[in-house]
Amino acid sequence: MNETNAGGVRRRSVEIVVPVHNEAHVLADSIGRLHAHLEESFPFPFRLTIADNASTDGTWGAATDLTPCLPHVHAVRLEEKGRGRALKHVWSRSAADVVASMDADPSTGLEAFLPLVAPLLSGHSDLATGTRLHRQAAVVRGAEREFVSRSCNLLLRAGLGARFPDARCGFKAVRTDVFRALAPYIEDTAPFFDTELLVLAQRNGLRVHEVPVDWVDDPDSRVDLVRTAVGDLTGIGRMLRSTLTGRTVSPPYPAGRAPRGCRPRVPPPPSCPPGRTTIRSTRHDDPRPAARPRPGGRPPSPGRTARHRRRVRRPYAQAVHGCSTRSWAARSPG
Repeated sequence: MNETNAGGVRRRSVEIVVPVHNEAHVLADSIGRLHAHLEESFPFPFRLTIADNASTDGTWGAATDLTPCLPHVHAVRLEEKGRGRALKHVWSRSAADVVASMDADPSTGLEAFLPLVAPLLSGHSDLATGTRLHRQAAVVRGAEREFVSRSCNLLLRAGLGARFPDARCGFKAVRTDVFRALAPYIEDTAPFFDTELLVLAQRNGLRVHEVPVDWVDDPDSRVDLVRTAVGDLTGIGRMLRSTLTGRTVSPPYPAGRAPRGCRPRVPPPPSCPPGRTTIRSTRHDDPRPAARPRPGGRPPSPGRTARHRRRVRRPYAQAVHGCSTRSWAARSPG
């Protein structure tokens, strides 16, 4: 994946991880379709990793059969089950700039993958997630899955204050350095892993990019809705207890960069002359002069800018008719 352009600069790369468990019946078709789409329309170097987590059917054999046929496909096997465990294992060891995940079933439209990772590759976002609840998303699924999905998202908003609309969508991407900073604080190893990652990113002020995706329910899906709902409730309760007891730990800023809105305030520089104040902004770390000293008068009070100091409300008569209040009253009848 360490490719360079014509100028000798290394191109930014992406590693896509597909966690699988007993998916031998759809693995070859799904990986083949995904690989063909990426080779045809994805403009960045990529690596496609199949993460088999303790499958008991022929999933591992099907994954190893695909690696010699498809040049960008690799396979990893874990002896313990868990979607979150598989993603954490591969993402933590990735050499790519951006890591992503998607499900093995052909439910999600692949056209949304480039808009998902493009803000991360350009540096404008830290984490990206697909959403099936956006008004521009085209979703076809049964009433039972719709009810479970919306109920879990409602509980996330009520219990954890989540602002993202669809935490259960398996279409996600994150900058590798950001994930390495958050990974030690993610406890879940099951499907709630994705939700915990989003909650930690939100609490630390990271930039989360949302992409509407087209999604068609797979009639042969192996997702256990009851077990998934119970896992989500357990994860929400654990994170809520950690928050209430003060055991929630904020990870360090990734790559030495403070999250948005958390940059330290800068003291006035030594060269600032007496009588001048500075504005400390969360968007700009450099102090800016706020007000000029009055010639021959006392310096402006702290916190008062020139715009605030000169904001004098003129009387209505002077503003509209160009005269003072006294002259307007004199020329008024009676």
